Amino acid sequence: MRVYRICNPTYPALDGKGAQEYGGRWNTPGRPLVYTSSSLALAALEALVHYDAADSPADLVALTIEIPDDTSKQLLGADALPRGWEREADSPACAAVGDAWLVAALTLTLHVPAAPVPEELNVLINPVHPEAARVRVVARRPFFFDPRLVS
Repeated sequence: MRVYRICNPTYPALDGKGAQEYGGRWNTPGRPLVYTSSSLALAALEALVHYDAADSPADLVALTIEIPDDTSKQLLGADALPRGWEREADSPACAAVGDAWLVAALTLTLHVPAAPVPEELNVLINPVHPEAARVRVVARRPFFFDPRLVS
């Protein structure tokens, strides 16, 4: 399976350090987690929600990541989340689900609905899971938002 990530070049590794430092929708600070999306377009949308038009970084990178098809995975449907989960940027319910999944460490990936488009999936990667060593960045390129999106 190929997944995609758009990130600051400070955090191109698949070690989850950025999420560990700052936390995110699916984890609290202190827990490493790698956020990816099922398409590059969704990764762009997920990145775009974090920036104002005036301060969109000019040095982002797009990563194409290969996760072997035979690795362990879990799917979480939107129906398993409390109503309105997608409207809260820092959803305690989502972070609790992600933290519990990370602690249990039963699967390498957790496939979750994307808040901007819940019909699409983001793929969370547990970087300390034993199968994480099999995940590879297979392509990397500079990424720029189309000026029409950020003007």
